[in-house]
Amino acid sequence: MGIFSFLMGNDINKGVEEYKSTTGAYLIDVRTREEYREGHIPESKNIPLHEIGQIGNLVTNKDTPLFVHCLSGGRSGEAVSVLKRMGYTKVKNIGGISAYTGKVEKS
Repeated sequence: MGIFSFLMGNDINKGVEEYKSTTGAYLIDVRTREEYREGHIPESKNIPLHEIGQIGNLVTNKDTPLFVHCLSGGRSGEAVSVLKRMGYTKVKNIGGISAYTGKVEKS
């Protein structure tokens, strides 16, 4: 970790690995539907930030681990705050897909 590592935010690559090793977890992409179609992490579920209140349609158990990301980490930070206020207990902002080095798929 360098002296400016705090500026880089969360490491999405580590976050995706943690997601993959967490039983029953969801990987939530809060970017717009258009951004998601242009390229997303396999297995991620697209719930745009402005629709995050509808997550109960996908995840009913509020103790389910949720790993949330966006493009740079800002919108996912907002989403994590909303999800926590909604009562979700295991929510983590893993940062932005712009720093992701793994496979991306388009739809």
